Amino acid sequence: MRKKAALWALCAAVALAGPAAARTTFISIGTGGTGGVYYPYGGGLAEIWSKYVPGVKAVAEVTGASVENVKLAHKGETVIGEVMGDVAYQAYRGIGKFQGKPQKILAMACMYPNVLQIVTLKGSGIKNVTDFKGKRVSIGAPGSGTAFMAELVLKTLGVPLDSFNVFRLSFNETANALRDGTIDAGFWVVAPGTSSIMDLATTHAIEIVGFTPEQQKKVEEAFDYYSAWTLEGGVYRGVDKPVPTLSVWNVIICQRDLPEDLVYQLTKTLFEHTDYLEQIHPFAKYTTPENAVGKSPIPFHPGAIRAIEEKGIKVPAKLRP
Repeated sequence: MRKKAALWALCAAVALAGPAAARTTFISIGTGGTGGVYYPYGGGLAEIWSKYVPGVKAVAEVTGASVENVKLAHKGETVIGEVMGDVAYQAYRGIGKFQGKPQKILAMACMYPNVLQIVTLKGSGIKNVTDFKGKRVSIGAPGSGTAFMAELVLKTLGVPLDSFNVFRLSFNETANALRDGTIDAGFWVVAPGTSSIMDLATTHAIEIVGFTPEQQKKVEEAFDYYSAWTLEGGVYRGVDKPVPTLSVWNVIICQRDLPEDLVYQLTKTLFEHTDYLEQIHPFAKYTTPENAVGKSPIPFHPGAIRAIEEKGIKVPAKLRP
């Protein structure tokens, strides 16, 4: 409510400033917590759009991440959101956690693959998710894509939430809890290497919990939007060997009712300035029109379709609203 009130106040101030200022279009971007990649990536989007799209002033908002970003966009409290593909898929179709409540969202672009990283300290005895019984585990903040994926993956692998002590913490809170010994393991679904894990690894000996090939296959067969992934060694201090895990693509969503020309300008400008986003995080190299069409789990906004097809890439019928 505070964010919504702040946006109303901002719009009112612009309207009072005069006709010229009133033409400014304010774009609020739902990101995530400060310990992940969504927030700095969203800040980069805001800078690009504010600088290169005439009449646009964009701001990145700290949020609870994917699930909350969908709901904020649906209600109009934000107009752009960074969302994991699994959340976008269920939200658009009104299934799973959004059962019977399809959300008014469409895709603009695909960002990069998020990688599931389960972190523990050396000596915890946790080598696989099957070792969670009786342990204290953070599965991610309420409303986050991390918690969303953690619950689906654990259920698929036969690890019930009531078999361990569940904590629902943000990335920074999870890192601090591991540091303090309050929890035994924590989930991150984020582009590696993320600052909160990197900081933890500088002071504590960490391990990344891997999955067996059979577990990877079981999750892939259950959900089209999850894929096997190998986390390279050397990303985090002390984790020198590759770790087999899972991944899911991130999507930039927008409010379904946004004007076509506005979304066209935003999408076009995004693809023209991904080099700036790569300076923020190297995984932004995956933000391409080709990956947008190849990886989006939901249809595109008509404005985004215009921008993508201008690049000579055909958007298939299944990705048209």
